[in-house]
Amino acid sequence: MNAREKEQYLREYHVMKGKGKPFFPYAVLKDSLMACIVLVVIIAMAILFGSELGPKADPTSTTYTPRPEWYFFFLFELLRVVKPPALVFIATVGIPTVCMVLLFLLPFIDRNPERNPLRRPIATLTGIIVIAAMAYLTIEGAVAGAPTEIEMSVPAAQERGKDVAASSGCLGCHKIGENGNSGPGPQLTKIGARLPRQAIARTLINPTPPMPTYSKLKQQNPKQFNQLVDFLASLK
Repeated sequence: MNAREKEQYLREYHVMKGKGKPFFPYAVLKDSLMACIVLVVIIAMAILFGSELGPKADPTSTTYTPRPEWYFFFLFELLRVVKPPALVFIATVGIPTVCMVLLFLLPFIDRNPERNPLRRPIATLTGIIVIAAMAYLTIEGAVAGAPTEIEMSVPAAQERGKDVAASSGCLGCHKIGENGNSGPGPQLTKIGARLPRQAIARTLINPTPPMPTYSKLKQQNPKQFNQLVDFLASLK
């Protein structure tokens, strides 16, 4: 912007400012009025329709699939990508914080006075990349499989046992391959190399607290119990 353009801009700004109204109290009054209307509508809807509550939480359920709200799907996908427990801090705090700081510093980095997006490549590209990245991670997080799945290649004969292990709550305390938690139970990735099949079956029936017993599964569905034992015994 040369001196002539700057002078013309200041002249037009002075004229427009003289025709306008001050921010206080006009704009403040309008914003406050609209905020009060929205608040009254929300309170009225809460009184008339009430709030929808889901079923009471069951801490013993092994079939519930926890999912975040849709606007947190991109963070959910970051957690799925960054799997090592030692790097979870990077996915939850590190990457979002760095991105927010960069966006905060963007106006100080790109000080181009142009308003045309085509003449502001840094700001335009940054905005497009951020929106595209969040949209992609949100879509991936929305269509991601349940966190109770075991992403491990096993023989076809062990597929059913793998599904039983994934749906029986084993991943809540144990880690199998890249899935599950690293505690309080031991890793089961190579449990078949440490314990024979009979010992695994005895442990499932008479476990050490706080591990739940699988004796009910053996009584009600012995086929699934045997498939579970066969799968665990095959992990070597």
